[in-house]
Amino acid sequence: MKLSKSVKPISYLKSHTAEALRDVNEGKNTMVITQHGEAKAVLQDIASYEQMQESLSLLKMLAQSSKSIQEGRSKPLKKAFADVRKQVRDSIE
Repeated sequence: MKLSKSVKPISYLKSHTAEALRDVNEGKNTMVITQHGEAKAVLQDIASYEQMQESLSLLKMLAQSSKSIQEGRSKPLKKAFADVRKQVRDSIE
């Protein structure tokens, strides 16, 4: 992503909204919107946004799993499956 092409002032967005949306959607590019010379917002196509959200969710799950392991809140796979089998058996009886 070339920042020189993807950074636009808010005035550009106001006067070229349809063009900006087309550029973002067709090129899968991200546009940084500035106000008074400062970055204030990001315009991104929905598919890229959804993919980013899914990636963040996976990273969060990995971080939580790592923390659980560090805190000793895990058990060996065989023990976990044995516990699940026992719960299933107990619920059937």
